[in-house]
Amino acid sequence: MIHLRFVLLFFAAFALPAQTPQAPEPQEEKRRVELNLLGKADTGAGESRRNENVQFNLVDNNALKELNVRLGATATIVNEFRPDRGYFGAEFGNAPSGGLHLTAAQRAGWHGNIFFNHLNSIFSARAFFQVGGVQPAREHRYGFRTGFRPWKGGYLSVQGGQEKLRGNVNGNVLVPRPDERTPLTGDPARRALVESYLAAYPTLLPNRTDINPRALNTNAPQVIDNNDGVIRLEQDLTARDRLLLNYNFVSQSVDAFQLVAGQNPDTDTRSHRARATWNREWNAGLQSQVSAGFDRVGSLLVPEENAVNRVISTAGLTMLGPAAIIPIDRAQNVYRAEGQVRASKGRHEWTAGATYMRRHQNGTETDAHRGYYSFSNDFGRIGIENLRHGTPSQFIVSVGDVHRGYRQSLAQWYVGDRWQASQNLTVQYGVRHEIAGSPNEVNGREEIAYGCDCNNVAPRLGLAYRMPGRLGVARGAFGVQFGDVFPVTYSQVRFSPPGSTKFAIPAPDLLDPLGAAKEGGLPPDAKGNLYQLDPELASPYAYQYNASWEPDFFRQWRLQFGYVGSRAHKLLIMWYLNRAHPVPGVPQVTATINQRRENPDLAEIRWVLNGSRGYFDAGRATLLAPRIGGLSLDVSYWFSKAIDLGADYTNTAYDADTRLSRSQWEFETHADRRARSLFDQPHSLLLRSSYEWRGWNVSGVLLLKQGTPFSVTTLDGPGFGNVDGNGGDRPNLLNTSILGRTIGNPDTSVARLPRGAFATIAPTERGGNLGVNVFRKGPIRNLNAMLERSFRARGETRIAFRAESINLLNTPQFAEPGSTFGTPEFGFITNTLNDGRTFRFGVSLAW
Repeated sequence: MIHLRFVLLFFAAFALPAQTPQAPEPQEEKRRVELNLLGKADTGAGESRRNENVQFNLVDNNALKELNVRLGATATIVNEFRPDRGYFGAEFGNAPSGGLHLTAAQRAGWHGNIFFNHLNSIFSARAFFQVGGVQPAREHRYGFRTGFRPWKGGYLSVQGGQEKLRGNVNGNVLVPRPDERTPLTGDPARRALVESYLAAYPTLLPNRTDINPRALNTNAPQVIDNNDGVIRLEQDLTARDRLLLNYNFVSQSVDAFQLVAGQNPDTDTRSHRARATWNREWNAGLQSQVSAGFDRVGSLLVPEENAVNRVISTAGLTMLGPAAIIPIDRAQNVYRAEGQVRASKGRHEWTAGATYMRRHQNGTETDAHRGYYSFSNDFGRIGIENLRHGTPSQFIVSVGDVHRGYRQSLAQWYVGDRWQASQNLTVQYGVRHEIAGSPNEVNGREEIAYGCDCNNVAPRLGLAYRMPGRLGVARGAFGVQFGDVFPVTYSQVRFSPPGSTKFAIPAPDLLDPLGAAKEGGLPPDAKGNLYQLDPELASPYAYQYNASWEPDFFRQWRLQFGYVGSRAHKLLIMWYLNRAHPVPGVPQVTATINQRRENPDLAEIRWVLNGSRGYFDAGRATLLAPRIGGLSLDVSYWFSKAIDLGADYTNTAYDADTRLSRSQWEFETHADRRARSLFDQPHSLLLRSSYEWRGWNVSGVLLLKQGTPFSVTTLDGPGFGNVDGNGGDRPNLLNTSILGRTIGNPDTSVARLPRGAFATIAPTERGGNLGVNVFRKGPIRNLNAMLERSFRARGETRIAFRAESINLLNTPQFAEPGSTFGTPEFGFITNTLNDGRTFRFGVSLAW
């Protein structure tokens, strides 16, 4: 835990920087989220290194969702909604979209820098739950950047870098006890298959029996290689014309850690980004820009060579993976063109432009095509016993060809004006019209049900008024912001018949889950899932608004008080329909799930629609102190509340997102799911400052936040849930006094989340009375610090040495406890979301 006295003394002496030198560039942080890059941390915003054992698949917007759950949102006031930018989600701290045009960055002479950073585990602290010493780990980051004038009117800049991360990931996994490592089935073939599943777990025996009889703390190596390069040319064509060309390459290769065999996929990500911009200055008040761009992102996620042939999910044990959506082989190409005109006349500054984008997505995505066995607490036995007997509760498998190519056109046009209405009043207004064309499969393999979303009109207005005296400036802004229907959302139609069929078979035979050849080649109880898109599916949108006041009470201190809010509509969500319901005379057991469905010819109908809304409100106060005697200070506090109806603005209505937003039963989803959002944090404080003295700079960041929420759930099987064939069940609450508790200390977590406060539902109940996200994980208390010394060598050449500590006080950010009621790990905290203290050393040469 943080010692408050030490922190206060630390900041009194040096504090931490308004602009931490080690903080990544905004564009770098944006690319990290867009490409789902591992091994990155925005230390300048107070982020600690993430615990790599909290795995997520490096596709779609998973990195953003992981950041939201681990760090929460940053309430952000956008002073002006530019018409050429999209700000959907910007109130949570996300970078705005758009901006194809390149900007000039020429400098006189030859300039550049080279750098080398090193991290070594000999300076690192042990993870909180780690058994034994720190395992060997090394990280090297090195690169260069240079720019010069190769000929008249030209400026060429080149940069490149590599990262080599060689580490060991520590984590807790649930493995069989010594007396659970042999099969109990007498059938030789079934016994051999069960033995292969048991052999996928480490031979090491549980060593954290204090938290769970099956808990093993162990380590596994992980290798990450990153490469990036940029080449850029700026050429003056005439006195009024300039051509800018830019190419950016980024790649990442992840040889993933495997605490159990085949746990995580190996990943290769490659990104190519090319831009060309022609700038012309027609006269002093009229400029134009025309740009073209091409983006390509390739993602390959494959099972590790030791992975078992199926996904094996066993209640009370770590899943044998990787996830059911692996493998993925995807390539997305985006072609862009944009033109813009800016004109100034009198008190007006006009901006107008248009953008066209063509999106191509090709490749193979899977949905349990490897097969998925679930061994639940069922048949009068717990999950591990069913695994040993070879008696799964359910088998899910998809059959068919899932290679597809999708095409979609998108366009925007916009116009806006900044009007200096008076000496004290500035008005910014504009409108943006976005068109999202209906996607199609290039070979006509299936039809995308929804049409063009062509009526997305987004007005925006901003005001800034300078009040008399020292009352300062008052600002306000309003805008309608549109999101996107993600390609991974609409491409799920590939998983529906006739191209592919997903079968859910309750109580299957482990050796022959699809049964002997019968009518249609399948047993009568093998039912297929159907993926459907709402014909009215449209782009999500949000009303975003804010107001702020910046008084001028102090000459050298800047204050800002503000409010930001949004109301998001038509957020994407998947509803699981055609679930099993109680039927008189039919036993409420797993084996009768398909028999109890309304449409007996299908298993689930997975319906993607605009079925959720989001609500966000935040108040924020900021104090900025410019450099005073070498000291600078930046401190912000915000109070916020985020609520949604089952899905937030990041939801893709695909895979894990659908399970997070799933209601307990088929109907009344909004009533069941209305709750705090997964990134909700009422109180947050960010303090940054730096102190410079005779070439020395001491700086750092302190981030204090409440933890994000989590839910308590139960299994779906008899005696626990409603046995409708879907998870998301919750128990009944018996003790209301525990609502809202923070469960953030492994020493007290079981007592603060007692089993006796909950009860399973009755056999035919629709669901429990416990709400969603009514408990919180432990708080964030992270301190990053850095010491830097810069020397002038000759002329403009400087050498800098840097020592940086991430999570200086080695404060753990605990993950949520075991939250599935009825399992042995319920209430126990077994993991952290952040890594232990590390030190990183660097040297750079700039000229």
